[in-house]
This record gives sequence, C-alpha cells and structure tokens, in this order.
Amino acid sequence: MKLGKAFSDSLIIGVKAATRFGKPKAASWWLGAGRALLFTSILFVALFVLLWRLFTLTIIRGHEFRVLAEGNRTRELIRGAPRGRILDRTGRVLADNEPVGNYDYKRVYPAGSGASHVVGYTGEVTADELARDYYKLRSYRAGDRIGRMGAEAVWEERLRGRDGRELVEVDANGTPTRTLGRVEEVPGEDVTLAVDKGLAAAALAAFPPDGKGAIVVSRPMSGEILTLYTSPTFDANIFSTTLAGETADELFENPELPMLNRAIGGIYPPGSTFKIVTAIAGLEEGSLTANTRIEDTGELVIGPFRFPNWFFTKYGKTDGLVDIIKAIQRSNDIFFYKAGESLGITKLAAWGRRVGIGSPLGIEIPGETGGLMPDPAWKARHFDTEVDREARNDQWYLGDTYHVAIGQGYLLTTPLQVNVWTNVIANGGKLCRPTIEKAKESRVKSQECKELGIKKETIDVITDGMKRACEPGGTGWPLFEFKVMSAESKVKSEQNAATDSSTLHSTLLTPDLLVPVACKTGTAEFGDPQNRTHAWFTAFAPIEDPEISVTVLVEGAGEGSDKAAPVAKKILEEWFSR
Repeated sequence: MKLGKAFSDSLIIGVKAATRFGKPKAASWWLGAGRALLFTSILFVALFVLLWRLFTLTIIRGHEFRVLAEGNRTRELIRGAPRGRILDRTGRVLADNEPVGNYDYKRVYPAGSGASHVVGYTGEVTADELARDYYKLRSYRAGDRIGRMGAEAVWEERLRGRDGRELVEVDANGTPTRTLGRVEEVPGEDVTLAVDKGLAAAALAAFPPDGKGAIVVSRPMSGEILTLYTSPTFDANIFSTTLAGETADELFENPELPMLNRAIGGIYPPGSTFKIVTAIAGLEEGSLTANTRIEDTGELVIGPFRFPNWFFTKYGKTDGLVDIIKAIQRSNDIFFYKAGESLGITKLAAWGRRVGIGSPLGIEIPGETGGLMPDPAWKARHFDTEVDREARNDQWYLGDTYHVAIGQGYLLTTPLQVNVWTNVIANGGKLCRPTIEKAKESRVKSQECKELGIKKETIDVITDGMKRACEPGGTGWPLFEFKVMSAESKVKSEQNAATDSSTLHSTLLTPDLLVPVACKTGTAEFGDPQNRTHAWFTAFAPIEDPEISVTVLVEGAGEGSDKAAPVAKKILEEWFSR
C-alpha cells in the first residue's frame, strides 16, 4: 500500500507541523537556561575543589608547607667539633687538629712515625658501623672520623667532641646571607699519655733502618710506657690525606706488616732474657741458692742430643765453676740447663705465668697477645694426633725443660712481657700492669701493681748478676761504664764554646755522669733456615731507684750484645742526658 493512500492528508500535515515547530522549542531551552545551569554547576564544583585545595594547603597541611618553605630559605650547617689533642707526658703534642675550610678539621701527628703504633690514627666511620646501636646512640654520621688504632681508639669517647649547628638564611643560589641561630660545638677532651715524644724520636733514629722488631721503654715503678716503637712503622699523617683509602690498603697488604704492633702483638722466643725468670723461680723455690755452683763443661749430652753453652760453641771455651751471679753475668747456658732440671718444668712454668707469660698483661691498646708458657699438659694437648702419639711427640722430655730454661723451645713472649719481667727485678718484686696513660701519683700503691712475694735476697742476687752483665767480663759490652754528659757538663760546655774555642780541651775533661745499668742480653734461635737469631737486650737504670727500663728486639739480626744493646744505649743516653 502506498503511503499517500494509507493516511489522510490532515494526519500527515499535523505530523509535519509538530516536527517543524515542536523540536526547535526544546533545543532553544537547552541552548539557553540548560546550558547556563550546566555551566553554573561546573563552576560551582571547580570553585569547591579550589576552596577545598586551598583549605587543605593552608589549614590541614599548612604547617608542613611552611616548614618546606623555610627549608628552601634556610640551611642547617654542621660545625665539626675539634677532636681532643693527644699529649705526651710533658704536654708536647702527639696528635692535633688542622682546620679544613670553615667547619671541619683534619688530624695531624707531629711525632710522625716514631709514635704511630701507640698514638694511632683516625678513619672514616663505615656504613656497617653506622648501622650498629653503639654508633646510633652516639649520633655518629656519615663522614665522621673515629679512632682506629692506639690511643685514638682507646679514648675515642673522650677525644670526640660534640658537633655544633648553625642555622643560616640562604638566597636563591643557596649562598648563606645571614645567621639565624647557632649551637656552639664542644671540643673533645685532651688526653695525656705516659709516652715521651723525645724518646719516641730517639727510638726511631736508633733502630736499624731496614730492621724489624720493637722497642719498649717504661717506668719500672709504675708500669707507664714511655715508648712503644715497632719497625717497620708508618706515618699516621697519611690517613688524613685524600689518598688515605689507597694508602691504607697498601699498608695492610704489605708483607712486611708495618701495621702489626710487634711490641705487644709479635711473639718470639725470648732467648737468654728469660734466664731472669728461671733465676727467680729457682731462688724462690729453693732449688738454687746464691752459693749454688755448677761446673761449665761446655755442653751436656743426653743420648744423641747435645746441649752446648754459647761460649763453647763460639770460642771452644768454658766459664769454669759458675754461681748464679756469674751465670747471669756470662749468660751461661750450662748453669741454667741444670737450674731448670733441678727446678722442674711445672714450677718454672708456674713462675713464668706469675710474671705475665701466657696471657695478655692488660695494656689499653688493642692487639696484645699473651704469648705461650709451655708445660707437659700443653704439649699433650698440642701434639694430640695419632701420628704424634706414635712418635711420642706428645711427651715432655728433659731436653724440653733445658730449652725453656734458657728461653728457647716452645716458649714465646712479646717484647712487652720481657720488659715487664725486667721491671719485676727493677721495682723490687712487683708486677705492674703496663699503661700508656700517664699515671696518677698514687699509681704504685694501687691495684695496678701486684706484689709477687719475691724475697729481697732474690732481687738483690739477680740485680747483682745483671749489673755485672753490663760491666767488663759481662755480655752487655756496649753498656760497660755507661756515661752521659750531665746537665751541669752541658751548661759548662755551652759556656766554654761561647767564650773561647781554646777551652775545648777542658770541656772534654768535664766529669760525665756515670749511670749504673743492670742488663741482660739475649740471642734467640727461631728455626731460621739461614740460622739467623733474634737479638734481645733488656736493661734498667740506675740500679738504685730505677727511672727507666729499656727492652729491644731486632728480628733475625744476630747477637743481642751486638745488635740490640747499641739501640738501648742510645735510648738511655737520650733519657739521662737531659
């Protein structure tokens, strides 16, 4: 059916009219009031969002953004606190600070290589350390420096200061324009050591340039350490340079071990210096007396083993009939072999431990070792394999006792321990804990010095033997009739030199100061393929009311009288010529 025929014309006209006039009216409304309403709604929502944002920024988070704004305008600067100085016993500087920029310092060590192992050095705190509670609680920050060795490490908390803070206003470039507030830094506390800067320099100059070993100088009555020198050494100032990390790696990887404090951490057979201990033990236990005499036969033979005296080995001669004073004077091995045999290893080892062998002495510096005081029980534990037992290596033999009695065999000690048992004789029988801190006046009466219960007669006999060792006929020949120019002589010398050169002869005739010295030499075998020996020398002076004791070890250098004694002599000259 055609459309025109299905609907009337009037219906079609009505529909057209509705289409033509009805829809434009609705569109007009939308373009007018509807659009305005929509725009108003959007504007209202946007305004609400802006107002809410403004409210959030100013009211809710206002404080936060004010702080951020202030942070862009101000800076907090850390003002590094100077570390406390380290001073020697007379107030001379061993460690100081040098300004770097406006807010920091670097550490400097005026004593150089002579005191590095005792003074120590500082290094930057590591990330691992910063993560530990100890450093967190003490407010350490990245970049801070802490003590890494010696006194720097021991007294870190006293030496470290408290950093200051400065609040400054900055411009757009971050340049400070004015100070808004400041908390002053608090410098660290100065620490005074027992160390003597002059003796440290003398030790450095006296020790063989290419030698290895150690020097320990102390005050016998208090245990104060005047010098603790190790060779090879290092200059602590290098740790304050920009190449510190690279240099430290080189030092720690050096096969010569310059970072090892040989004075307290190196262990060696003490050689004949140990005869002092054997003498103490024998006299105190009653197996020896001042009148005991033993014939020097040149050597003792036990089965296939020979135990010679050094004098017989070197010159083919003997010392004849020997008492304990002559045995110490001549360092006679035959006497001390027999002394060890009559005493027995158990009692000898007990006295060795009593004077400090086998455990650390307690000096403040990290790295001390205790050495080894062997006995049958130790040997049984040490040689405990089936092979050892089958070979009977685990048993203690008389030859083992012979070796220990003269400071050889399994016996191992530190130079510090040798110095301490030297002091036991010098101070009348007390074991004083060694210390690098300057002692108070009451030090000797305190628990730091322990009475060992040694009889005065024992001390007197051993002192007499050590005195004669430093006299003609003894083994300590470099110290025979040891003299130094007295203070009075030095004054006269200067006056004469200033007055007239013709008075030089009279200056040389000015009486010198004769200083009585008690000493003991030591030459220790250590299994070297080239048969080299360690050179030892230990001494104290003056004999009455001793002021100083000196112990010297030169590794693999030969005889103590030739190589170690001259070093000790220079140290004593430095001390007594003041």
